[in-house]
Amino acid sequence: MTLTTHAARTGSNDHLWIVGGGIAGMAAAAVAIRDAGLPGERIHILEELGLDGGSLDGAISPLEPGAFVSRGGRMLEEEAYRLVWDLFSTIPSLSDPSMSVKDEIWAFNARVKTDARARLVDAHHHILDATDYGFSVRDRADVLRVIATPEALLGSKRIDEMFNPHFFTTHFWQMWRTTFAFQKWHSAAELRRYFRRFIQEFSRIHTLEGVRRTVYNQYDSMVVPLQRWLLDHGVDVRFATRVVDIDFSGAPGGRRRATRIHFENPTGPGTIELGAHDFTIVTIGSITADATYGGNDTVPEMIRDRRDHGWSLWDRISKKAPDFGRPMAFYGNIDEDNWESFTLTLHGRTLLDRITAFSGNQPGTGALTTFVDSGWHLSIVVPYQPHFRDMPDDTYTLWGYGFTTGNVGDYVRKPMQQATGTEVLTELVHQLGFDDILDDVLATTEVTTVMMPYASALFACRAAGDRPKVVPDGSENFAFVGQFVEIPNDVVFTVEYSIHGAMIAVYTLLGVDRQIPPMYRGLRDPAVATKATRVLVGV
Repeated sequence: MTLTTHAARTGSNDHLWIVGGGIAGMAAAAVAIRDAGLPGERIHILEELGLDGGSLDGAISPLEPGAFVSRGGRMLEEEAYRLVWDLFSTIPSLSDPSMSVKDEIWAFNARVKTDARARLVDAHHHILDATDYGFSVRDRADVLRVIATPEALLGSKRIDEMFNPHFFTTHFWQMWRTTFAFQKWHSAAELRRYFRRFIQEFSRIHTLEGVRRTVYNQYDSMVVPLQRWLLDHGVDVRFATRVVDIDFSGAPGGRRRATRIHFENPTGPGTIELGAHDFTIVTIGSITADATYGGNDTVPEMIRDRRDHGWSLWDRISKKAPDFGRPMAFYGNIDEDNWESFTLTLHGRTLLDRITAFSGNQPGTGALTTFVDSGWHLSIVVPYQPHFRDMPDDTYTLWGYGFTTGNVGDYVRKPMQQATGTEVLTELVHQLGFDDILDDVLATTEVTTVMMPYASALFACRAAGDRPKVVPDGSENFAFVGQFVEIPNDVVFTVEYSIHGAMIAVYTLLGVDRQIPPMYRGLRDPAVATKATRVLVGV
């Protein structure tokens, strides 16, 4: 892998200050090195936590000894994730530095293919025929109407304003909503973007054969190799550094600059003066802010008063200019946006083998199983094992989540958000119909639950201006990145979106003479469009 830089307007004294060490901030640093030729020692990442990666995490459980946890899991795709593959074609794999992370992932998926055989399961523990999408004539017309309606006309409408009630009973909706994490009260405009961006999934949503997985969890397989590459290039990463405010000069309609960064670290408050040769890229918002953990016998707290600092910086700077966005539009409804994930650490194969026999899928090939009648609306993923590097022998993991945490369970008669890890596991085993192995599974499993108040906040109904541009009008040296910026036609809740924003920010501010790889548009591919049309017209 050779490092090729492109013509840019960077100077010998330029410094890039990146606020936030999540995938957007790390990607910004990487493309500044690779495509703008900015030396790593002049790139500074300011991160409040003690590690990089943001929401792409995978770690030892903070509560259960010998247990593991991931707050979320990401599905990748070959067609739509062009910028992910563009970036990670540069980053060497940890297991084999002669190949890239991209090549490692593609080779793994060529060997471990996704073909879900138990995508939907009902209350009687029967695997449903997911090839029957369940569309009525009206449903098909409504989907086509959403796809064809200009986004400006959808405005801030909810999804359930665009469909009749029957649509929400279809197998298609059950599969689409759990694959991409939509609720019917979310943004119709965002659903339209997803329909158009992932039109290629219409014909294969029942098997999820288009999904691409990493060899391990995304932290081990993507974040760690990228982090090491950045450190090898001399990037200055400052952990335990919280940016509390940013000063700006100028006003909307004219030239504007970021002039000062205010931060706090263990030694106290400080400032960074941004001069004529300084640029800053700022991560705004967080879907994992105020995440809390529970164990076998404890319940994760539901935090409602924004105690950590995931939203405070954007809150503060949004008041300085009307085009810096409106964070309240996204963090204002925890009851609609929360969900709870859980990671099972299994000491033994009893549950793993029973799920394999039930589903017909070996670990890593089944993608997502959704229990459509579950009061908590549970879904699980059985990943390829081991899912974490250096896991002990005879130890395995399984990940899942509940979509409606305020509802009462079918077997554990309480809301999921009030359930212990043992109770979550009990509900899951009963949903599977594996009552006979419940005692064995409970005795050999550590459960780590994670409550995330803002997990789907990025899908909240929005109006024009709620999300700021990546590079606001008139900006000379600052940009915003993350899941709450506005990138026309692209879809949030994807690693692709974070990297897309990072590329826009770096290429614009540093004048990179390279075209950002264009978005994949399946509707322009006759083969893809034909398959999707057949699904929608019922042929």
